[in-house]
Amino acid sequence: MRRAEVLPEPVRRRLVERAADRLGALAPDDVPASLRRIARFEPRRRARLAGAQIAAALERDEAFRALVADALRAADPDLAAAVEAGETPVAVDPADVAAAAYLLRPSGWEDLVAGAGDLMERDARRRHDDGEVERLRARLAAVEEEKDREIVQLTAQVDALRAEVRRLRTRIHEERTRTRDAERTAEEARAGADKDREGARASVAAADAETRRLRARATELEGQLESARRAGRAERTDDTVRLAVLVDALVDAAQGLRRELALPSVSDRPADAVAARYAAAERVEVERTGEPGRLDRLLAAPQAHLVVDGYNVTKTYWPDLALADQRARLLGGLGIVAAQTRAEVTCVFDGADLGGRVPTQAPRGVRVVFSPAGVTADDVIAELVGAEPRGRRVVVVSSDAEVAASARQAGAVPVSADTLGQHLP
Repeated sequence: MRRAEVLPEPVRRRLVERAADRLGALAPDDVPASLRRIARFEPRRRARLAGAQIAAALERDEAFRALVADALRAADPDLAAAVEAGETPVAVDPADVAAAAYLLRPSGWEDLVAGAGDLMERDARRRHDDGEVERLRARLAAVEEEKDREIVQLTAQVDALRAEVRRLRTRIHEERTRTRDAERTAEEARAGADKDREGARASVAAADAETRRLRARATELEGQLESARRAGRAERTDDTVRLAVLVDALVDAAQGLRRELALPSVSDRPADAVAARYAAAERVEVERTGEPGRLDRLLAAPQAHLVVDGYNVTKTYWPDLALADQRARLLGGLGIVAAQTRAEVTCVFDGADLGGRVPTQAPRGVRVVFSPAGVTADDVIAELVGAEPRGRRVVVVSSDAEVAASARQAGAVPVSADTLGQHLP
């Protein structure tokens, strides 16, 4: 039998949440003795403060587990029917399927729980492997770029050597031409006068010596040219070897990353750059805590960013207050959200009608941005969302349909102002 303590964490969390919700509706006699003290708490506090006790009661107390199973049948009859029939619904979260199997315990329920755990593990491993592949592709692209730069440099060096060879060949030709001219002059001198014969012979001998020197120089230059060609080929071979070493290093690095992943913490946020351009408030560190509720679940993702359409929310709840009072009440509620959810929080107000930024005391963990003249808060929100990397959880709070559509198109999660209402004073 699979015990609650060794269930996959997502499955155990689903069981505790369902049991905590059901606990408040039970008659006092139906509440397990170990849970009677916490039965007075609200469901969220029960799950947070007594998760271990609730899981243990589900494991030991069959009657309590049956009551929670009845609540599951009432809340999700299709899932309950499928699990009791020994089926695994394809479109349902594996954690929900495993939790239902644990509560209902049909024949073969342990296999359903184990299969769901394996599926969640494979999904996590696949997401990890996909991330590794993307990082390796980026590294390979950098190596290819470096290789191309080195090839360009080597090509430039070879071109320079070829130009030098052409210059030397031109000089050899000129020297040979001068040698032939000297020989002709010597021949004319010998034919012209016997008295100048000795002098002519000396000139010819000198010319022959020069010819031999030039021919030796030409042989030397041709040897240098051949050496330059061999050096070019050797440099290209060295380039190929360096590239092979880099590829081997990439493979070793990938294997090392699979064993142990260590990434530097991120100090700057994309939204900070946008806020700076609009003369936003001084950047602050976000307090990190807390959880549930609709908004809490959305912000439970790592590094989540909450972007709030300020006046859209305040005019929903306090339309009769002055704008300064509206801002103060909203920012107070957002300070609580920042402290409880560990999320990055940015609140955007229209500042065009106020002459730009208004002095505002922002709570710890809340960034305040006022749009300048000619720019709406909607535009600033769109730029904030667009500045975030794909894959980061960004939640936009606004009841404005255009803002919600723009946020959804940019990959953010839009929610209405009502979703934030439970956190406002």
